[in-house]
Amino acid sequence: MATKLFKLAIDAVTTTDTEINPAVESYFYELSEDQRTGGTVTIPATEFTDDAGNVMTGNLTPVTADNGYYLLFINGVLQQTSLYTVSGDGSQVVITDADTVPVGAPITLVVTNFAPVSDSDTTVTT
Repeated sequence: MATKLFKLAIDAVTTTDTEINPAVESYFYELSEDQRTGGTVTIPATEFTDDAGNVMTGNLTPVTADNGYYLLFINGVLQQTSLYTVSGDGSQVVITDADTVPVGAPITLVVTNFAPVSDSDTTVTT
């Protein structure tokens, strides 16, 4: 008998349900001239207040690698990410090109992290 390749004849259907589970935290600050050096504003984490109005006693929540992002608003206007940095440990926020931001301007930092959970179910039929 000659060699013959046998192929499996099956059908499979997979259904995946994913929950994205966003965790959003907001931090608030009013610009003080003390934080401005030249055109750069450096805000220590302990100068921010949280959603409940409590002054931060530690670092801000950092973003999760590949599953989070920051949004920074000055006077309610979303800023380009190239204009600010948040330290890796959340200890400070540095805003560049901030020489025209008025003293007392509200600055809001929004931190969004995701903790996705997926569940898949595969049904194999012949």
